[in-house]
Amino acid sequence: MLKITVNEDPKQMTLKLEGRIVGPWVAEFNRTWHSLTPSLDSKKVSLDLRGVTQVDGEGKRLLAEIYDMTGAEFQTNSLEMKHWVQEIMRAQQTVGNKRSQK
Repeated sequence: MLKITVNEDPKQMTLKLEGRIVGPWVAEFNRTWHSLTPSLDSKKVSLDLRGVTQVDGEGKRLLAEIYDMTGAEFQTNSLEMKHWVQEIMRAQQTVGNKRSQK
């Protein structure tokens, strides 16, 4: 199960995720994310992952897509989640470097 709470103000949008970003919950998170993107404008995006207990490959890809699109800030509190976030950021930096070399 995944609970998604959206907090928004004129300068920032925070998505608080609680539970597992796996299987069908990735699709739900994806739908929620894409419904919010039109209202982003120049808002900073923050992803609060402190309540997340598990992320599968598809979940990591979606988090990477959001990071790539917005430069989102990740809030974490577990070593495992910090590791996942570092993997996502490293992967996106590598992709960005490859793009800039073309």
